[in-house]
Formats: sequence, structure tokens, C-alpha cells
Amino acid sequence: MLKSVFKIGGAILVISAIIAFFVFDGPSHLSFEALKKSQGSFQSWYADHVALAIAGFVGLYVLVTALSLPGATIMSLAAGAIFGIRLGSLIVICSSTTGATGAFLVSRYILRDSIRSRFRQRLRTLNRGVERDGVFYLFTLRLMPVIPFFVINTVMGLTTMRVLAFAAVSFVGMLPGTFIFVNAGTQLAQITSPSEILSVTVIGSLLALALVPWLAKIIIGWWKFHRTSGRFPRPHTFAYDVVVIGAGSGGLTAANVAATLRGKVALIEKSHMGGDCLNTGCVPSKALIRAAHLRNDVGQAREWGLGLSAGTVDFAAVMERVQKVIATVAPHDSRERYRAMGVTCVSGTAHVRDPYRIAVNGEVLTTRSIIIATGSRPKVPSIPGIEVLEAFTSDTIWSLRTLPKRLVVVGGGPVGCELAQCFARFGSQVTIIHGAEHLLDKEDADMAALVAARFQDEGIIVETGRRVIRGERVNEERVVISDKDGQEQRHVCDVVLFAVGRQPNTSGLGLPELGVEMNKETGSIQVDDLQRTNFPNIYACGDVSSQFHFTHVAGAQGWRAAANALLAPFSKQRFDEAIVPWITFTDPAVGRVGLSEAEAKKLETPYEITRIDLADNDRAIADGTAYGTVKVLTEPGRDTILGVTVVGAQAAEILPEFVLAMRHGLSLGKLMDTIHVYPTVSEAVVQVASSWKRAHASPRQLAWVARYLGWRRSPRTFAWFVGVVGVAVPLLGVGIWALCAWVGRGGAD
Repeated sequence: MLKSVFKIGGAILVISAIIAFFVFDGPSHLSFEALKKSQGSFQSWYADHVALAIAGFVGLYVLVTALSLPGATIMSLAAGAIFGIRLGSLIVICSSTTGATGAFLVSRYILRDSIRSRFRQRLRTLNRGVERDGVFYLFTLRLMPVIPFFVINTVMGLTTMRVLAFAAVSFVGMLPGTFIFVNAGTQLAQITSPSEILSVTVIGSLLALALVPWLAKIIIGWWKFHRTSGRFPRPHTFAYDVVVIGAGSGGLTAANVAATLRGKVALIEKSHMGGDCLNTGCVPSKALIRAAHLRNDVGQAREWGLGLSAGTVDFAAVMERVQKVIATVAPHDSRERYRAMGVTCVSGTAHVRDPYRIAVNGEVLTTRSIIIATGSRPKVPSIPGIEVLEAFTSDTIWSLRTLPKRLVVVGGGPVGCELAQCFARFGSQVTIIHGAEHLLDKEDADMAALVAARFQDEGIIVETGRRVIRGERVNEERVVISDKDGQEQRHVCDVVLFAVGRQPNTSGLGLPELGVEMNKETGSIQVDDLQRTNFPNIYACGDVSSQFHFTHVAGAQGWRAAANALLAPFSKQRFDEAIVPWITFTDPAVGRVGLSEAEAKKLETPYEITRIDLADNDRAIADGTAYGTVKVLTEPGRDTILGVTVVGAQAAEILPEFVLAMRHGLSLGKLMDTIHVYPTVSEAVVQVASSWKRAHASPRQLAWVARYLGWRRSPRTFAWFVGVVGVAVPLLGVGIWALCAWVGRGGAD
């Protein structure tokens, strides 16, 4: 509240100062003609009052530039005429830098929030450009006398550029122009117009200087290239435009896009086409989840008035159906399909010899660019006795054909939670051991608690804050020993499933030997937002390089990598990590996009929370799924969306609308204005937007509305009100006109 008061007060002061400048005819006092006319008197006054003249000049110059008023050019000429070339240049560069920084801060603290709420997506794009090349852009704009400086100051204030960086670059960038105008001021008697100062030669010189930083950038790029790819001999001809290593989601998308762009493409895969998603991840897990949900629904049929019984589970048949689903989807990712697109599909293990050559099956493929999309594999922790547990992972669990009576799942992340609930619904006694203090620890604790409560209702034992320290084998039974605060606990089971995360597949590719930079903590490949490694023609996408281990992220990065690899340097397709949605397909499902509450606190991002309960959604009630919540983080006092978490059976249907809104800068108000079909669960979007609106309704405005409606109910009072307003408004207009006319005549003379 106090911040808003200061902003409003600052805006009033700035606007008042600007109005006063024009009302009191400031432009005529800071004109070229006025300067020439008063040059002699200025110089004589300066000779008698040196310190006062300098202080007054600096103060006025800073005020003019900080308020973005016209006249800075004339004052630069005046500095040369009054103070001379050396002192004048020093005064002007210091004053102009201070004033420009003042204008920058005015824009940042008065305008940025309101503009960001309306043009959030455009500002995000602008900020990404500033983060990459902000110094180059600002330096160039300062040297080119095309865009007015007040525009530059205002626009830069809306970005995330640091104040000190802005001031330093402005100081250096304005030096040449300052010297030119101050020097011209020393020759003021010979100048008849400011336009004479910027001759074709001077403008050409400034443009040449403006190209210096970009030339430096090109040289730096050339130097980086010759430190990496440039160290290796280029083939005289390339067999391929791009070679993609790995046929998972990222690699298949990259190959598809590259072939669509008429590139000559090779796709190398050492195992199954489709990668983890098709063979051991998304497709089989969702087929298993569907079977588990169906069994659970049948078990609850009597609550719906249906005389059905869940009966027994033929687990082998369930797993065979999973394999049939994989076989049905497999042709979408098959070698035959990609060969029909024109892609050369190669089966084998790839080894990157250098940035232009890949060895596979004793053959060397030459290529202009390389895209690495080798994915990831489940982590298996190194603990004593792990070998006797004969544990499964999310890659190997699909070979199981007998339902375990007792299952221990180590890891309470998305994969562990999804599979644990499936096996519990088929009839296994499931125990989840998770090292963090709550399940799904990337989500907020209150949202994850809804899932944990459902798990406990279904008989799943949830052990959080426990660390697995060793494994044992007693006859046919497996024993997992966990520890919490020095207290050991034994978990006896028939099958153990490890779901403790994934690690990138980078071994055997020859990347460290080549000099490709790797993340020391995760072992993944380091890439920029164009998906490039430190080698400008080697790209990476998907799990092998991303912190987001999702199929849709791998695909989004894959097409960008392909476009950038084929069309460099013209293509600059960037991956935006700010708006990445995901769903954990438990029951209830958990979906999120943007910031969680915990992340907002960690980043010290101010936020408000609006929450609605799905128990109040009519369609969810009718479907028997009225369990869960929608939690939206917004900017304080504004309906700009920072992040959304949805817990509910239909989270996957509710979340996309918020994703679209965040991607295109739409507010909760815009979502509320959109008509939604009734009855649907997606009405929850309108419900949460309406809840935000009610919470931010102004009591004072509502009181005035109530008073107005009261007047409307009394015709005589309302007629009196209309009459007063009808007379007062014209009188006020006449008064303002008379005041302006009086000021224009110079007051009372």
C-alpha cells in the first residue's frame, strides 16, 4: 500500500513538473534563438558567480533530462559557449548521465508495473534480448542520433537492466556526442542552426562508432568458434545437413522438422525407436494407470447404484495389454515412417569424433551440424546390498507378470507416485519411502498433502523423511532398511522399485574428450537457449541437456534445435523455461505451470494466493470427482498470473487454459470474460478468477455504487443529482479555460 502511495505521489510530481514547464513557456527559454541572444549575459554572470553557475547549470540539466523535457541539446551547446570545451564536456557528460539514470528510474518505479501487467509477454521477450545483448544495444543507441534519448531511457527502465550497467554504458556511449555538441557550442557565433552540427561526416563517424561493439561481438564469436569447432578440419563436402543422435521424443521431432525443411538428415538410434516415452515411460505408464483407474472405478460401482464387482486382477493380462498399446503406437515412431519422410535411419552406437564427423558401425558420417538427443535413464543409488534386492526401475518394471503382494517404492516423485498407486489399486500392499519431508517435493506441501491423504485412504503406506541405507535378502523376501534421525526401520517386501530420478545418457559419445561442456553436478550437456553447446554446430535437446525431464519439453526443444541447426545464423528459435507445464497422473492428478508458492518465497517474488475448492464445481460433483483444489499465484493487487497448481482428477483439462493465458500475457480478468460451457470442470477457471475479483473489490467503490443505486430508486433525488452535475461540469470547464487564457497572457500583467 505504501509503495503504491509513493508511486502515485511520484507520478503526480513528475506530471506537475512537466505541465509547469510548458505552462511557463519552458521550450522558448531553452531554444537555440534564446541561447544566442543571451550568450553574452550568461558568460558575464558565470565570470562573477563560478560555483553557483556550475551548480545551477548541472541541476537544471539533470532536471531536464530526468523529466525527458526538450532542451538537452541546447544546454549542451550552452555548456560549450559558457564553460569551454574541457569543463563543458565534463559538466555535460556527468549531468546527462545522471539525468538519463533519473529518467530510467522514473520509468522503472512509476511505469514498469502497470506496463508489465498489460504487456507481460512482450516485456519478457525484451528482457531476454537485454540479458543477452543489452550492453551492445544501449551503446549503439547512444551513438546513433536517430532515436531520442528520452525514449531510450524510458524503454530501458522497463527492462531488467541493472542501474549501474545502464549508467556506465550511457556515460561511455554519450561521450562522442557530448564532445561534438560542446565543441560546437564554443563556436556558437558561427552557427545559425543546430542542424549544422550533425553533418553527413559526423553522422557517418557516429554510425561507425556504433558498429564497434557489434564488430567486437563478431570477433568474439569467431574466436570462440576457432577455439572449438574451428580446431578441426572441415570436410570438403558434407553428406548430411544434420545428424541426430537418439530417436526419442526430442530426436524424432528434430529429424521430422529438419526433413520438413528439406534438409538431408540422418537419425542414429542404438536401441528402440521412440525412446523412453514410447517403450518404458509415458505410453506404458498411462496404459497401466488407465487399467488401475478402471479397476478402482468398478470397485466403487455400488456407490453409483451399479451391481458390479471389481473381482480379481489378471496382472499378466494387464501387462500384456500395456505391450499391445506400445505396439499400436510404435508405427508413429518407426524407421519406416521416418524413411518415408526422407530421413536416413541408422541402427547403431554413435561416437562423435569431431564437430563434423560421427562414427557408427565402422562408417563415418560427415555433417554440418549435430543434434544430441540421447535422453536419460533411471538412477540406481549406490547402497550396500542393492544387488541382492534385484530391484526394478521404471525401465524394467514392464517385464513383471506376477502382481507382488508387497511392493516397496523408493522415491515419492511423479514416477514413484504414479506406479505406487497403480499397484495398490491392483491389490499390492505398497510402501513409499521418500527422502524429502513430503511426497512430490517439487510441489507445495499443501498441494502434495491432498495426494498423500488419498494414498493413505487407499491403504498406501507413506514414509517421508527417510533415507534408504542398505538392502538385505532373507530367503525369498527382500528387506529395505531405511533411516530417519538415527532410527532404522525394516521394510519387508517381494519386489522393490527404485524411482529416485534420472541421469542423462552421455557416456560413450566422446563429448568430454571433444571438449563439449558438461554440467558437473548433473552430468548433463550445457546448452544455451538456442539449444547450442559451446560448439556452435553441436546442439542438444531433451533429457540429456534439460532440467525438465518431460516428453513435451524434449519435443519443444527438438524442433528449435533443428531449425537453428539448419538455418543458422538466421534462425534464433529460443526455448522459454519460464512457462513449462507438467502433470503427475496420480488420482487426484497434480498439474503445475509457473511458480509454486515455495519457489516464489525462495526467489523473494511478492505474490497473492487465490484458491477455489473443486468440491464446489458442479460437473466434478456429478462425476464423483469433487476432490482437489486450484491454487493461483498473482502479483499483489493485480490479476497477472505468476503460477498455477491444480490438484484434481481433471487437472490435465484445467491447466492448459492457464498455460495459454501465461504464454500470451492474459490476466485472470480476461479468463473470467471468456464464456465457458456449463457444466464442465473447466469452469473452475472462471471460479478462481471470480474469487480474485471479489477479494479485490473496493469497498469505497461499492459504497458509491450503493449510494448511486439509492438515488436511482428516488426519482426526485436522482433528478437533483443530474441537475447539479449538468451545471457543475460546464462551469468547471469554463473556469479551466479562463485560467489557461489568463496564464497565456502573462498573468495579471
